[in-house]
Amino acid sequence: MKKIIVLLLFISFQSYAQANRFTGTWNNENCKSCSKDYIFTINIAQSNYKIIGTAEVTSSKPELNSGVLEVTGNVFTMGDRAQITLKGKDGISVGAVLYELDGKIQFTKRGGDDVVPKEAIFDKIN
Repeated sequence: MKKIIVLLLFISFQSYAQANRFTGTWNNENCKSCSKDYIFTINIAQSNYKIIGTAEVTSSKPELNSGVLEVTGNVFTMGDRAQITLKGKDGISVGAVLYELDGKIQFTKRGGDDVVPKEAIFDKIN
């Protein structure tokens, strides 16, 4: 009987982990309270606890453009938070944390180069 309970508990944790909340294309273009100097787009795929993808900051101001950045990271145990690293050409590296809640992602930069904003709220576009 104990084995069955442990097995059911294990299955329930595995099914919760398969939610893949971060998969999709996200950007801050529809954000009403943010600056429209730039558009930050992130395209990521989540597989269990790993995240891979690309990100880019585009702007009419050339100094705010980042080029394509490679995104890698890990999702925390409960699946609502992820720690990512964005890497670009010329040794550009940025660490950040993503929080998912109600179909939106909050991006909070933890350190690194100034090619991405410190904070952003993303809506899912795809």
